[in-house]
Amino acid sequence: METSARERLILALDVDTQKEAEFLGRELKDLVGMFKVGPRLFTRYGPKIIEAIGKEGAGVFYDAKFHDIPSVVAKAAAAAARMGVNMITVHTLGGLAMMEAAMEGLKVKAKDTKVVGVTVLTSLDSSILREELGVGRDLPQEVVHLARLAKKAGLDGVVSSPEELEDLRQTFPKNFLLVVPGIRPGGVASNEQHRFLTPGEAIRRGADFIVVGRPILAANDPLEATRNILKEIERSL
Repeated sequence: METSARERLILALDVDTQKEAEFLGRELKDLVGMFKVGPRLFTRYGPKIIEAIGKEGAGVFYDAKFHDIPSVVAKAAAAAARMGVNMITVHTLGGLAMMEAAMEGLKVKAKDTKVVGVTVLTSLDSSILREELGVGRDLPQEVVHLARLAKKAGLDGVVSSPEELEDLRQTFPKNFLLVVPGIRPGGVASNEQHRFLTPGEAIRRGADFIVVGRPILAANDPLEATRNILKEIERSL
């Protein structure tokens, strides 16, 4: 079944307060498929922020980025599943056993929750990988390598920048989800993102979900900005 433009759009709730998050949930729930809750909100409010967003009737993407020993991650994934989230993230650099443990922990509580693996953060580039982190592979090769590990572990997909989309889509079947941050409509500043594309370009390259934050949050009219992004997605489906 074809996925709608709304279902493909994830709004990153990169705000400071629960009040702001709930307001965005109420205002945009009919235009956004999932709302992403990351460390910024979760560290301050804990599970109640997940519950608050869920009450607005939209999906919740818990960007947990679990990265620890397998036994800890298994229990953390089970705890996340009990909160009723639709999607969670783990770091693929945690290794195969850790990702397998996340899937085992999740199965105990919620078979429908999707788990996607973070490959290489969009704030990084090849020179940082090589010079600071000591990774010998080029960035696109590293992303595909980590995605292969994620698939082997049974994850539902990965998070990557738009630039690796074509390589990933050619390598993996369509049921392997590609979740893409680093989305910037034309005329919007890139900020920390080194690797980014427009919403339409990302969809054309094979993205299943796009994650948008500042272009909506910082817009004078968030509703209009969201509608414009949906229009661009629709033109690319």
